[in-house]
Amino acid sequence: MTKRASHVLVLASTSPRRRELLTQANFEFEVIPPGESGVDETPKKNESPHEYVARLAQAKAQAGWNSLADEKKKERILVLGADTTVTIDGLIMEKPLDAADATRMLNALSGKTHQVLTGLCLCNQHRQESMVSRSFVHFETLTDQEIAAYIESGEPFDKAGAYGIQGRGALFIKHLEGSYSGVVGLPLYELSKLLQRFEEKRSKVD
Repeated sequence: MTKRASHVLVLASTSPRRRELLTQANFEFEVIPPGESGVDETPKKNESPHEYVARLAQAKAQAGWNSLADEKKKERILVLGADTTVTIDGLIMEKPLDAADATRMLNALSGKTHQVLTGLCLCNQHRQESMVSRSFVHFETLTDQEIAAYIESGEPFDKAGAYGIQGRGALFIKHLEGSYSGVVGLPLYELSKLLQRFEEKRSKVD
């Protein structure tokens, strides 16, 4: 059971999955898009997957914060930014561009173990607190027919790595080491610890 915090938690994301996870965990929160201009999600040259999700989570939180208009309300607001990516062999797999791209990704994941990284960032007018959750997902070996049928379902196209663990993609997963909610897009245990750390530091300052 979550405790009522002294801040107002604001999710800087348009992801319905992140909203659902926060609701299921009984968090009280509001939602804003991560800034009118959005955030450039293009990986930088030589940027590791860990650095990539950490940077985007921070950028989304900051963009969300910058979009807030009510200066008085800002005093109690804590903005949450998050980003999730799939990585295998050091390569970053974001959302597929089309069916061919989704096929490429699923073939790369088939029969192997990959990592799912989710970056979290909380920010207010005084500071930021960030972390990255890491989970290992073991995939079944997929046939061409299974891949084609999954792509035909439409599920892969708005998900990093071209699959959704909360949907039909769960049928491909032999084993998971780490955070289920983190693979969906928002690691709830890690978020609760990050909020606790933020509140503890705030109490010391106050």
